Amino acid sequence: MSSAAVVIIAILTLAAALAAATLQKLMHATLSFAVALVGVAALFFLLGAEFVGLVLVFVYIGAVAVLIVFTILLTRRDVGKDRAANWGGAFLAVAVFGGLTWAILKTQSVAVVAPHIRLVTVKRIGEALMTSYVWPLQCVGLLLTAALIGALVLVMEEKP
Repeated sequence: MSSAAVVIIAILTLAAALAAATLQKLMHATLSFAVALVGVAALFFLLGAEFVGLVLVFVYIGAVAVLIVFTILLTRRDVGKDRAANWGGAFLAVAVFGGLTWAILKTQSVAVVAPHIRLVTVKRIGEALMTSYVWPLQCVGLLLTAALIGALVLVMEEKP
């Protein structure tokens, strides 16, 4: 793992997160939020956690960020208006970041050897989902499909 790549991705992710907290146009803030999530996913890929990175891309970027964009587009009638700068959100984000950094730096490191476990790969997770957990997976898929159909019914307008 290249430390230069980690630093560049971290800087871009922090810049996108700060832009998401402070931009005045809601659509621009939402797109900056999606870019910040892409940066976090890239960091997971660099750490070797491919499954977590893919889940982040599919669920948060592919579903949540797109849902936020569509919600803004479907519900806002005053698209041309700007909102006030959200400096309170940026201040809160910096305060949480500072608190977490302080807690990490004050924590004593513990030298405990981790037990040896089999490497968790995407293939093993997929096999478990398609064998042991196939019914819960199908139920979640059915529930999400019903929610999508319900959302479409709610936003459809009747033509006179």
